[in-house]
Amino acid sequence: MKSWIIAVCLLLAGGQVCAQTEVWQPAAGHTQMPLWPGAVPDAQPMPGPETSKTNPTALIGGKTATAVTNVSEPTLTVYSPSGKNTGAAVVVFPGGGFEILAIDLEGTDVCDWLTGKGVTCVLLKYRVPSKPYEWQCDCRPHNYQLSVSSLQDAQRALRLVRLHAVEWHIDPHKVGVLGFSAGGYLVAEVSTNFKRRMYAPVDAADKESSRPDFALAIYPGHLAVKGGKLNPNVPVSHDTPPTFVLQAQDDHVDGIDQALVYYTALKNADVPVEMHLYPQGGHAFGLRPTSNPITHWPALAETWMSSIGMIPAQAGGRD
Repeated sequence: MKSWIIAVCLLLAGGQVCAQTEVWQPAAGHTQMPLWPGAVPDAQPMPGPETSKTNPTALIGGKTATAVTNVSEPTLTVYSPSGKNTGAAVVVFPGGGFEILAIDLEGTDVCDWLTGKGVTCVLLKYRVPSKPYEWQCDCRPHNYQLSVSSLQDAQRALRLVRLHAVEWHIDPHKVGVLGFSAGGYLVAEVSTNFKRRMYAPVDAADKESSRPDFALAIYPGHLAVKGGKLNPNVPVSHDTPPTFVLQAQDDHVDGIDQALVYYTALKNADVPVEMHLYPQGGHAFGLRPTSNPITHWPALAETWMSSIGMIPAQAGGRD
């Protein structure tokens, strides 16, 4: 994971060719709101101000990618369906090793796909860097600590979506989560810790449930600890929501053991789980097109979401 963060920082924020803005903002026409109405719980000092960096010379799938870091004021951005509204919503957690957020590669790209299928996409800009995940040390994934601030943000996001369900034309019983890499670990955390309140209630939103109705973990990390066991901070139970897992065998960043150990725990707890394992694909491909068959995973995810009743069958299938 350490090498992945270094590589991403160099790729997305490399040197003098890097275009930089202080705070990431969504494109016009999308509703952004603060996650917390006042003070952010358990706020930690940041290394510097929030930055959004794009390297125009480094392309992933033929497009540039943007990295956001030093997020101390987390936000939600709501992307409304461009197709017929299915009533489903997905909260998206971009990856980045809890050091950065791959905000377009594993964020806005995902919302473009979901909204085209009639799903409301809610992009969470969660706090990073997030202790104890420091890429400068060899403390991941062998420590057994929670990503506390990120999990607080994830729980709060799900509660806010349900609070605004009527306003945003969402069925509060069809609210899922989708995350990549570190965001995939956050998917597992929020899917298994919903009975554990990570912060003191602040308003009416916190009366809502933080349990996702379904979950998609895409090349997730941090799930396997020493000895090939499941991270104890991901207490899988029969109440864990139905889950979709995607992984490439040649992922040399997090490795297939992360996905396999989570799949096995879900299966053993009798949780409905669907896993797709491909020989090639690597890591951090998002939805960007490649020559590998794994690039067609969104169609599989659409079919799975329809099979568990979250979206109509006619909404499945990728254009």
